[in-house]
Amino acid sequence: MEDRENTIVLTDEDGDEYEFTVIDVLDVDDREYLVLLPPEGEDTEADEAVILRLEVDENGEEVLYDIEDDEEWDRVSQAWEERMEQEFDEWDEES
Repeated sequence: MEDRENTIVLTDEDGDEYEFTVIDVLDVDDREYLVLLPPEGEDTEADEAVILRLEVDENGEEVLYDIEDDEEWDRVSQAWEERMEQEFDEWDEES
């Protein structure tokens, strides 16, 4: 994941493309998840992140999936919250 660029373009079901900023990658239960910030000016809150599961399909292509399972979502969102708390604590100690 280190060689990925900081932005990613996703295409919705209507064929519209949206550029997201990749702000973090989480490893939870041997799966990778991308934490994305939506484009500015969209109908989302400025601090509202999107988390998608990263998988490799049968052709070796990386594909992003919505997290539909509530238990999986709980584990991933908890990991994200813990990461944010840790970063805040480190930033607070430096201040």
